Amino acid sequence: MTVHQRNGRVPPDALRQTPKQDPAAPDGPPEDTGESSFADHLEAAQDQTDGIDLSGHAKQRIAQRNISLDTPQRQELADAMDQLDDKGAQDAAVLREDAAFVVNVPSRTVVTALDQTEMKQRVFTQIDSAMRL
Repeated sequence: MTVHQRNGRVPPDALRQTPKQDPAAPDGPPEDTGESSFADHLEAAQDQTDGIDLSGHAKQRIAQRNISLDTPQRQELADAMDQLDDKGAQDAAVLREDAAFVVNVPSRTVVTALDQTEMKQRVFTQIDSAMRL
């Protein structure tokens, strides 16, 4: 993996290469080739900017439980992970007023998310730290 790939950047020489159009190709939208869409690439780039990842399980729980995780809230979570990392945390519960996130600090990954009603009914296990935002 190159530095450009790791940082989500395109190498300068890749911009100079333009695919040639086939004059016999029909006009209209391109067919779906199974490749990633622009939205997929955009989401991946946004994930890289704040330095945190969401596990598949966490993405599912956030959607099911209608938990808000916009850009400022993601940055707040990333800052919390920085502080937890400075203290040597491995697995932590990060608590907001409306939600809680179980995170793996070294991998900077949100493992799962709970909404306010579920926080009252759950016991957090296998964590070594907790932080309130």
